[in-house]
Amino acid sequence: MSAAAVDAELVSSAVDLTERAGQVTLRWFSPRCLASRTKSDGSPVTEADRATEEFLRAELARRYPDDAVMGEEYGDSEGSSGRRWVIDPIDGTRSFVRGVPLFTTLLAMIDESGPAVGVAHVPPLYETVSAGRGRGAEHICDGEKRQARVSDVSRLDGSYLVTSGIEYLPERGRRALLQPGPLVRTWGDGYGYMLLATGRAEIMLDAGLALWDVAPMLVIVPEAGGRITDYDGGPNPQAGDVVSTNGHVHDSALRLLAEPV
Repeated sequence: MSAAAVDAELVSSAVDLTERAGQVTLRWFSPRCLASRTKSDGSPVTEADRATEEFLRAELARRYPDDAVMGEEYGDSEGSSGRRWVIDPIDGTRSFVRGVPLFTTLLAMIDESGPAVGVAHVPPLYETVSAGRGRGAEHICDGEKRQARVSDVSRLDGSYLVTSGIEYLPERGRRALLQPGPLVRTWGDGYGYMLLATGRAEIMLDAGLALWDVAPMLVIVPEAGGRITDYDGGPNPQAGDVVSTNGHVHDSALRLLAEPV
């Protein structure tokens, strides 16, 4: 039996919170005034990361005080409701600190039935893709709302493959980029999934993900008609190496990623 559709109010609330949080990031979106340091894993972290997550945690505590929260910057806080919100305040921090406007603010909610709500927002473009389990996906662009839907492309030849960066991929991922068929572009991080969910790309190849990187996509991709798995086709990846497609080319994409015999 499939899980019940999520409450529409939760999706609307998540969109509102994510878009408001995105405006927090824009207070720092200038390389000339950005203060950054380096996390232990070598990635940059900014005042904007911390301020944005603090904003979201405060608002979630106010709206949903019994819910648990997980965030990239401040870890876990416990809850009693059986629901957990997952925050990535700035996905694509390296782009952010270089003044590239394709970073995203990500928010997801997971309940006792699994991934339930996902939102990805690009603050400089004011573009949002959101989804609720059982409710489909929505694309907001230039203030206009429309259904978010993957493309109908059914062949690798002529499809677009996007990725966050070649250096992140394991050997099998890098090898897949060299195979004939897809046109490869590096429009990655959360924005790559948004391109997939709105029919502007057919494959999003990612690697080394944490839950906060992928949690919204576990709702957005299937609700937009696509498919998301690990590199071996395992469903519902919570972390690690992930491939998402429009569904039509998924098996072909998995063959590109197949380990050599």
